[in-house]
Amino acid sequence: MTPAGRLQAAIELLEAIGADRRPADAVANEFLRTRRFIGGGDRRDISETVWAVLRARRRLGWWIERVGATPTPRLMVLALMVLGGTTVHRAAAEFGGSRFAPPALDEAERRALEKLDKHTLDHPNMTEGIRLEMPDFVVPLLRARFGDRLEAESDALMQPAPLDMRVNLLKTTREEAIGLLAKAKLKAEPTKLSPWGVRLASRQSVTSAAPFRDGLVEIQDEGSQLVALLADAKPGMRVADYCAGAGGKTLALAMTMENKGHIIACDVSTPRLDGAIKRLRRAGVHNAERHLLEPGDKWTKRQAGKFDVVLVDAPCTGTGTWRRNPDARLRLTETDLAELTVKQAAILDDAQRLVKPGGALIYATCSMLGAENEDQIAGFLARHPSFHITPVGEAFPAYLRDDTLRLSPARDGTDGFFACRMERSATPPT
Repeated sequence: MTPAGRLQAAIELLEAIGADRRPADAVANEFLRTRRFIGGGDRRDISETVWAVLRARRRLGWWIERVGATPTPRLMVLALMVLGGTTVHRAAAEFGGSRFAPPALDEAERRALEKLDKHTLDHPNMTEGIRLEMPDFVVPLLRARFGDRLEAESDALMQPAPLDMRVNLLKTTREEAIGLLAKAKLKAEPTKLSPWGVRLASRQSVTSAAPFRDGLVEIQDEGSQLVALLADAKPGMRVADYCAGAGGKTLALAMTMENKGHIIACDVSTPRLDGAIKRLRRAGVHNAERHLLEPGDKWTKRQAGKFDVVLVDAPCTGTGTWRRNPDARLRLTETDLAELTVKQAAILDDAQRLVKPGGALIYATCSMLGAENEDQIAGFLARHPSFHITPVGEAFPAYLRDDTLRLSPARDGTDGFFACRMERSATPPT
C-alpha cells in the first residue's frame, strides 16, 4: 500500500471504531482480518496511526473545535500530522493525489489546518483532564494516588506499551527461550521485575513464531506476571482462578504449580473459557479444568473451604491498561466506576467462601484508582475479619515490598496493577 492508501485505511478504521461500542482492538482485528489485501507492515503502520489519534483524542478535539471545525476522524488524522510538525502543504499532498488516497482537502479543512500550523499538540489553556488525556472525574482520583508524579504517569500512559512475554518454565528456561526467539529474529531481553519475563526490543508479530506456536512463551504484561508471582501457588495445591478470562494468569499459576495439583479456571463467559482451554493445551498444562459461573450456580457453595489459593482478578475500569487501550479512557464514566465497585465487592464476598482455613485470597485489578483497590480491601476486611493482609515478600524487589503490590507505567515500566494477598486465619477469631 502507498502511504496515502494507509492513511485512508486509518481514517476508515477510526470511523469504524467510532460507530462500534466494542473495544478498539476488537474492531481493529475484525477490520484488518476482512481486508486481506492489507499486508503485515501496512497493518502496523495503520494501527500506529489510529492508536496515536486515540491517545491524543481529547487534545486533538480541543484544537479542532478551537479553530471552529468538527473533529471527524479524517480531520483528526490531519490535525495529528500538522500539530506533529508536518507542513500543511505536505499533509494536503497525501490527500487526493492517487487512486487509493483519501479525497482531496476541501476549503474548510485547509483553513482549519492553516490555523493549526506552527502549533504543537499541547497548549497552556487546556484543562488538566484534556492535557492529561483522561476523563475529568479521574484526574483528582489519580492525583490522590500519585501526587506530583501524576504528570509523569500520564505521559507514560500515552506511550505505546512494550511487548512482554512470560516464558513457560514447564517447557523451557528463560535463557533458552531468548535464544530460540533470536533464531526467529525476535530480539528479547529479561524483564527487570518478573523472573519469568522477556521483553521484545520492539513490537513485532510473535504469534507465527515457533516459540509461541510451541507454547514456550505466552504474551503477558510483566505486571500481570507479578500478580501470579504474588499468588505463590505451589505444586500439589488446589487453586481457583475465579475471574480467569482468557486464562493468562491461569497459565502462570499452572506453571508455578509444575503441573501438579489442581487448578480451576472460572469465568462467566463461555467464549473466554474456550480461549483459555486452547492456550492451556498449547502450553502443555494438564492440571487445569474450567468452570462456567452462572446465575443460581451452587458450585461455590459446594466447594466452600476447599482451596489453598483463590485468585480474583476482578473486572475493573482498566485505567492501568490505557497504554494498550487508549479508547477505554474515552468511554469511562463515573457511573461505570460506581457499578464496578459494587460488582467487585460482591465477587470478593463470593470468592472468599472457597478459601480454606490458612488459605490465601489474592485480589487484583489493572486499575490505579483507590476506590477499586485500597478501598475494596478495607471494606472486605471489615466484612470478613477472619482474613488478614500478608505483605509482599522477598520474591519482589525491595521497593515493592509493602502491604500491597502497586505497579505503574512510569515507575515500573508495567501496566498499572494492584494486588493484595490476604490469608484466612487457621482458627476462627476470638
